[in-house]
Amino acid sequence: MALSDESAIDPSVFDRVERLVGAQLQGAVDGRGLRVAIACARFNGGITTRLLDGCLEGLAEVGVDAADVTVAWAPGALELPVLAQAFATASMPYDAVVCLGAVIRGETGHYDVVASESARGIGGVACDTGVPVIFGVLTCETVGQALERSAPDESNKGREAASAAVEMARLLADPRLA
Repeated sequence: MALSDESAIDPSVFDRVERLVGAQLQGAVDGRGLRVAIACARFNGGITTRLLDGCLEGLAEVGVDAADVTVAWAPGALELPVLAQAFATASMPYDAVVCLGAVIRGETGHYDVVASESARGIGGVACDTGVPVIFGVLTCETVGQALERSAPDESNKGREAASAAVEMARLLADPRLA
C-alpha cells in the first residue's frame, strides 16, 4: 500500500463532520463550463509532457471542454508563477490554472532554489488573485521518481492536478464564500 493510500481521508469523516457543524463545503469535480489554463514547463520536457497528457485526460474526464483549455509553455519551473499570474489576471480570467513542471535534484543547490521559489510564486499567485492555481510541479530526487509520478495511469500527478483545479474552482464559486 502506497503512503498516499495509507494517509487518505476516510470517507465517513464527511458524514461525521456534517453532523457536527452548520455547514461543510466541498467543491464538485464537474468541469462543465469551466475555463482552465495550463502553464507547462519545457525543462525536463520528457516528464512535463507526460504530466500534461495526464492533466488533459483528467480535465476531459470531468467534463472540461477541450476548447475551454489553454496551454502555454514556460522555459522552466521558475517561470511558471509569472505565467500563472498572467492567466489569473487576464481580461477573460480562467476559472483555474494548473502549473506543471519537474524539478529533479542535481549536484548543486539549484534544485532547492527552483523548487522553493516556484512553489512560493505559484502559491502567491493563488492567494493574491483568488484564482485556484494548482502546484503540479514534481520535486523529485531522481528521474526514476519523476517517471513514476508522471506514469500514464491513474497515479499521474498531472491528472490529480486537473481534478484539484476543478474542485477548487467549484468550491471557490460557492456563494457562501462570496
